[in-house]
Amino acid sequence: MVVQARTLEFYGQYRFAKEVIEQGVVVETAHVREGGSGGSREVLSISFKEMGAGLSPYPFALAYPQDDHERFLIEKLKHAGCEVEWGAKLTGFREEEDGVRATIEHNTARVEEVESAYICGCDGARSCVRETLQLGFPGGTYEQLFYVADVKITRGFSRDLYINLGEHILTLMFPVRSSGMQRLIGLVPPELSHRERLGFEDIRAYVEPLLDIKVTQVHWFSTYRVHHRVADRFRVGRAFLVGDAAHIHSPAGGQGMNTGIGDAVNLGWKIAHALLNRADTSVLDTYEPERISFARSLVSTTDRAFTGLVGEGMAGEFTRKIVAPLVFGVVTRFSLGRHAIFRTISQMRIHYPDSPLSQGVAGDVHGGDRLPWTGVHSQDNFEPLSSLDWQAHVYGEVDKDLETACRQLHLPLHAFAWSESAKNAGFKRDALYLVRPDGYIALASIEQSASKLRTFVEQFQLRFQNSSISAQR
Repeated sequence: MVVQARTLEFYGQYRFAKEVIEQGVVVETAHVREGGSGGSREVLSISFKEMGAGLSPYPFALAYPQDDHERFLIEKLKHAGCEVEWGAKLTGFREEEDGVRATIEHNTARVEEVESAYICGCDGARSCVRETLQLGFPGGTYEQLFYVADVKITRGFSRDLYINLGEHILTLMFPVRSSGMQRLIGLVPPELSHRERLGFEDIRAYVEPLLDIKVTQVHWFSTYRVHHRVADRFRVGRAFLVGDAAHIHSPAGGQGMNTGIGDAVNLGWKIAHALLNRADTSVLDTYEPERISFARSLVSTTDRAFTGLVGEGMAGEFTRKIVAPLVFGVVTRFSLGRHAIFRTISQMRIHYPDSPLSQGVAGDVHGGDRLPWTGVHSQDNFEPLSSLDWQAHVYGEVDKDLETACRQLHLPLHAFAWSESAKNAGFKRDALYLVRPDGYIALASIEQSASKLRTFVEQFQLRFQNSSISAQR
C-alpha cells in the first residue's frame, strides 16, 4: 500500500513519479493514539513533511493501492515494448552452458520451452525459481491473526495516518483511494482469532473506539497471517531471486513492496549491462551481497519491533504505552532525530559500503551511499539521473584533465555550482563522484583524479554511451 520516498526517487528517474503521486494519496501526517475499547486519545502527531524536509523531493509517504500500482506499471511496460503474458506459469528450469531453459505451462494446456540468458524469480513467497534451486527459506509465521478492511467513515475522507498504541496494537487507518476509502489494518482480538468466517461486524466494537471512528460502509474485509523469512541465497548461477521470492517480513514500517522494487532496480541495470556488453559480468556478483544484507537486517529489525509492539502481558503493554510514545516524542522533537527516522522509513538510508562497486569517500559521502539530494534551494542534482546511466558529478569547479577523461570515456559529466545545499548534503567542494545508473555513488574521490576514474572503469570493463558535459551555475 505505501510507496516510500526512495521508491518515488527511482520512479523519478523513469520520469513517472508525478503520475504515481497524482493517482495515489499523499500522507503527510501520522497521528498516534492510545486507549482501548472504552475510547482512545491522541498522544502524538508526526509530520512526514517536517521529517523529510530537504532530504528528498518526496518528503512524505504515498498511499497507492497495489492493484492500481500494478496496472500502472504494466501499462508503462507496454509503452516500453514489453507485454505481460497472462495465463502462464513457470513449472521448472535448468541452467545450461550459455543460458537458461525454462518450461512454461499455459492455461490452454500448451507447454512451452523458453531459452534466455538469465532467469529472475519475481514469483512471490511460493517461488518456483527458489524451490527449483532448492534454496532454504528460513524464518517463521507470527501467531497473531491480522485483519484488513477498506471502509468509509462518518467524518469523511482523511488523508492522514492513524495508529493506535493501546489494546490490539497495529490498529492503523490510512487513505486507500482518492474516492474516499480508508484502509483499516490491525490484530484480530485473541478471543476471536479462531472464529470461522470472521467478518467486520465481529470486530467493529473493538476497532471503532481505538481510532475514534464510525464505519458506515465496508467495501472489503479479509484476514491473514504474517511471515518473516529470508532466502539463503539471492543468486545461484544464472538465476536470481527478487522481492517476496527472496524475503518476506512483518508490515511494520511499510517496507516489503519497496524493498522488492529496490531489488529490481538494483538488478535490472546490472543485467542490462551484462546483456549489452557494457560491463563485465562480475557486476552481477554484486547483486546478492548488496541486497541480502539489507534484507536480513530489515527482517531482523521489523521482527524485533513487531514482536515488541504486539507482545502480550505487562512487557508488551509497557512498550506500547510508555516506550514507543516516549521514544517517538523525544526523537521527533529534534531535526536530527526526525531526519534519521525519515531516512530509515523512506529507505533513503540503504547503502552498500561493502560492495566491490563502492569505493572511496569525499566529505560525508561514501562509495555505496545514495546520491544526496541538493535540489531544495539550488539546482536539482537528481534531474540528470533520468538518463538511467552512469555519470560523473562535481560540486564546484571541474579541472581540464577530468573533463578530457570523461569525454574520452564517453562518460556524462555534470558540474554543479558549489552551494550551501551541497555543503549541507555532505558533498566536498571540487570532489569527484561517479554515480551508478540506480543513483548510488560508485566512486568518491577528494581529488578529481582521472587515473582513479579510469582504474575503476577498467576494473569492471564499463562502457559508456554519452560524453556530454554540462555545467550548472
